Parts: sequence; structure tokens; C-alpha cells
Amino acid sequence: MGRFLVKRTLTMAVTLLVIITITFIMMHAIPGGPFTREKQLPDAVLEALNKKYHLDDPLWKQYVDYVKGVLTFNLGPSFQRAGVTVNTLIEEGFPATLKIGLAAVLVVIFVGIPLGIISALKQNKWQDGLVMFIATLGVTIPSFVMATGIIYIFSAKLNVLPSNGLTSWKHMIGPVIALSGFSLSFVARLTRSSMLEVLQQDYIRTARAKGLSNNKVIYKHALKNALIPVVTYLGPMIASLLTGSFVIEKVFAIPGMGKHFVESVGNRDYTVLMGITIFYALFLVIMVLIVDILYSVIDPRIKMED
Repeated sequence: MGRFLVKRTLTMAVTLLVIITITFIMMHAIPGGPFTREKQLPDAVLEALNKKYHLDDPLWKQYVDYVKGVLTFNLGPSFQRAGVTVNTLIEEGFPATLKIGLAAVLVVIFVGIPLGIISALKQNKWQDGLVMFIATLGVTIPSFVMATGIIYIFSAKLNVLPSNGLTSWKHMIGPVIALSGFSLSFVARLTRSSMLEVLQQDYIRTARAKGLSNNKVIYKHALKNALIPVVTYLGPMIASLLTGSFVIEKVFAIPGMGKHFVESVGNRDYTVLMGITIFYALFLVIMVLIVDILYSVIDPRIKMED
């Protein structure tokens, strides 16, 4: 266990370093700079800004300084907001993003998995058809289309849900549905297919032949094995939902990290772009590690290398 965690931590560190490097190179490969405008700034002003933010340093030095900053959890200043750091923007935006993300995760887990189980147990019956119909809609309809539809129907026409902000529980309904729609549908379909496959295994037939109750066979023997591919998907999905959907936050005017990210694209605020990307990557690799640990919890036959 100890050696496994050490190896995975080193792998995570290398992965993050690669992501930092690629992100840094891509940001500096974009034509122009963070202070490029339609109306060109005076040379003296541009020179002063480059000097202030050390953009006149050699590229290798900028890279080394940036990596040092990331290692000390200092993601640098915003180029477009005087006196504001990337850390501050993440601290301001992440609570709102986390709020709707966590709610979406709970909806996916506690609605998607049971729907998949019901669909598998009621294969080829009306319950199965209804669940698969809903799941197919959720997978095929893009989240931004779903978000726009929710605003149009429930906010503009029926006036039962607010269309922007995040000041009450009603404000969360629309964003959470739009954010969780695809993942919920995918988890339901994945749970169904995995459950159907497991129910055909020999050890399930043996358990039934021994006279075990149907509930015991399903929930003690079949469900654990059926959840393994689901857990594999849940890791990166949770990281994605908890770090926010930039489009959903923009549509519902939620003051989360997505808002800062989208604005930084238009403003060429490179440090904000890189900072939020690295923050997301860190979340993702941590969730992948947690998934690997959960494997051995769900199925004791899967052992982590020691």
C-alpha cells in the first residue's frame, strides 16, 4: 500500500509537470500577448507592463519561475485585474462551482446508478424502455442546449425557476439538471450494461442455485462487481463536475470558476487560463488515485501493488 501510494504520487507529480509545461508552451505560442489590443498601447507603457510582470525575461526563466510558483501554490497575478491574483479568483469562484458540482455529483450517483439497476432488472419491460429513453435523450442533447431549454421553458414561459445567479436552492435546480444530464444518463446506461453482464456470470447462477434470496444475490454478489466500470467513470466525472462546466456557468450567470475562465480567454489573461487549467488537472489526478484505491474496497480480489 505504501509503495503503491508513493509510486502513484510520483506519477501524479510527473503528469502535472507535463500539463504545466504544455500549458505554458501553448499560452506563449499564441500570437500576440496579454496586453495586445486593437488600439496598440504606447511602446513605453507596453515595456513597463512587460517589465512589471517579468514578461521581458528569457522564456526559460519565465518557465522556471512559474513552476516554482506552482510548487508553492502561487499561481501568479492576473494580467488584466490590477492587484488580483489567480489564487484569489479561484478562491472566489470555486465555492459556487463546488456547490452546483457537488449537487450534480449526488444526483448522478443516487439517481443514475439506481436507474441503471432498475433497467437491468426489468430488462425488455416498460421500466427498461423508459429509463433507456431518458438516458438516450440525456446523452444526445448537449448540456448548453438543455440549459437554454430549461431557461426558456421554466424561467421565461412558466416563470417557476430563476434564470441566473445562485442565491437560493431554486437557483440550483436548472444548473444542476443541465450539468448532470449527460453524466447521469451515461452512468445509468453503463450500470445497466455492466449489471446485465454480471448477472450472466456462473457465480451468480451458482448463488441462485444455493437458494440465496434474490436481493442477496443482486446487492451482495452482483452489484459490487457491476460497479467497477462505473467507479472508473465516476473518478474523472466527479473532478469535471466539481471544477465546473464553463458553459453552464456562463448560461446561468453563475459567479464560478467558469466565469473567470471564459473572461480570461477573451482578455488574454494567460495566468488565469493556466491557473484554472492546472487546478482542474490536480483535481483530476487526485480523483483517479481515489478511484484506484476504491477498486480494492469494492472488490477485495483487486489488490494494489505493494
